[in-house]
Amino acid sequence: MVLDVPGGLPADPLRRFLAAHAVPGAERHDAATGTHERLVPTSAGPAPVAVVLGAAQRCERVPVRVLEPVPGEVVGEVVGEVRRWLDLDGAVAAAEEHLRTDPELAPLVAARPGLRVPRTVSGAETALLTVLGQQVSLAAARTFAGRLAAAFGRPAGAGLTAFPAPAVLAAAGPDALRAATGVTGARARALHALAELLAGGLDLDAARAAGEGAAARARLLAVPGVGPWTADLVALRALGDDDAFLPGDLVLRRAMGSPPPAGALARAEGWRPWRGYALLHLWTRAVFTDPAPSR
Repeated sequence: MVLDVPGGLPADPLRRFLAAHAVPGAERHDAATGTHERLVPTSAGPAPVAVVLGAAQRCERVPVRVLEPVPGEVVGEVVGEVRRWLDLDGAVAAAEEHLRTDPELAPLVAARPGLRVPRTVSGAETALLTVLGQQVSLAAARTFAGRLAAAFGRPAGAGLTAFPAPAVLAAAGPDALRAATGVTGARARALHALAELLAGGLDLDAARAAGEGAAARARLLAVPGVGPWTADLVALRALGDDDAFLPGDLVLRRAMGSPPPAGALARAEGWRPWRGYALLHLWTRAVFTDPAPSR
């Protein structure tokens, strides 16, 4: 199947983002073909899919392959999940119309029209991975995530590993999570506390669909070891908040000229209600173009 992309998108930053965040075992990324493989949830269970971004600088359409047979009635679910994951139906045009009035952002929007905010196919997975990525590089976060998937995930279609369910991680306990991943004790406890919250009923995908992102973010912030950076990144990617912003993010602040967090927040006030798209443009300029990502 081929998915239309309204207005097109710059493919290279998306390829780099997906490669930099790919969880070993649970995702596969082929840089030569621009193909990214992962599982997406459906009512019939996880379906392995391949998204083909190719080698071109821009995509007007995105081919998607389902790697193993699935019931015909869930094909539409796969399409919907992939479209949301890649932000293909996001309010990009409105965001760009607003952001191009800012002298700093105008050249970034002109250079990469159609830049999307990579979202998620699983709010719980993204939240747990975000905790693993706190205060470490993307490479380290991927290593921790791959260990977690190998230890607690389960085999699924096309040789991919299903990321562990929150209930599995909650049952394992913080000591087992630390032993499997190599993270600090504090990080393991935060990961476990979040897994317990998610297993106990916090459904980030349902909160997004119901427009209850603010309440979900508040519950995340109540988890020991989860701070604003984590909650805001989850709000952006999992809860679909187009205005989410991470004023404490070091890469973002460097891209903005190294203001303190309060200064970054004040500078971004004029970007509302599209600060999430502004954030992606600044991150992309900083790390998802040459040289290779190092976050």
